[in-house]
Amino acid sequence: MSHTILSYGEVLWDLLPDGPMLGGAPCNFAYRVNELGHRGLIGSRVGADERGEEALRLLAAAGVGTALIQRDPTRPTGTVRVSLDEGRNPDYLIVPEVAYDAIAAESALLEAAGRADCLCFGTLIQRSPVSRATLAAVLERFRGKMRILDVNLRKDCWTPETVRRSLAHADILKLNDGEARALADALRLGETEIVRIAKALLLETRLSTVVITLGPAGCFAASRKGWTEYAPGFAVDLADPVGSGDAFTAAFAVAMLDGRKVQDACRHGNALGACVAARHGPTAPVPAEELERMLREGTPGPKDPRF
Repeated sequence: MSHTILSYGEVLWDLLPDGPMLGGAPCNFAYRVNELGHRGLIGSRVGADERGEEALRLLAAAGVGTALIQRDPTRPTGTVRVSLDEGRNPDYLIVPEVAYDAIAAESALLEAAGRADCLCFGTLIQRSPVSRATLAAVLERFRGKMRILDVNLRKDCWTPETVRRSLAHADILKLNDGEARALADALRLGETEIVRIAKALLLETRLSTVVITLGPAGCFAASRKGWTEYAPGFAVDLADPVGSGDAFTAAFAVAMLDGRKVQDACRHGNALGACVAARHGPTAPVPAEELERMLREGTPGPKDPRF
């Protein structure tokens, strides 16, 4: 069965050391949803500039619908300056006052929200009041099966109040282990250990599931029903990890909509995330046969000693 999955947020260019690559977590997510054979839509805004036109061209060529991407006549298309340390871990400088900060609550976007099976949104897009208000309207119109909050705690682009408001409108929370600790501190949960943070978040919110990615070591998931799962990752030669978390979220969401168990959804997320981490850039194609081969024959990554 094909699913319609709407992501709301930023379309931007990652200015990597090796050159510019189309990115932004919601954009990467929609790209991977389409690559997995489903209908990934993205509600966003780009500038009326060369980068905006190139983003639309590349997304259309990849089969991602662009009808919900608005054009801003004055603000530029979003960019992020990405630097990588010796371990290929990224650091981000996110340019403010760009087109995706002014997404309007247009009727086409709200109608798409009402028809979608799943909605994925994050925190970066909420740094501006205009796009934050539009997200509220999108959430109000959504009637589908699953709302995923994919936290992205970028410097100076979020507040504890933004996170609390987002958690109140999500069914599934996805974040990495560093973000989990930052969130626990910001929300004063009084926990520092991953399992306890996940359980505290479930107690403090109406979330059904918390999923915490652990890099090469895989991921951990906990449910309001009381169960916990750990799924080891897959070993690959790291190119750069930019976009691998978004790929995880896409594969996890599709598997959950397909009715798979959370353990299986985590494994699919780990596999696609590993395939992306072995490539340069967040939207480098991953052939379906490679993903299947990773799931079938992939070498397990390092096991997290906590699980």
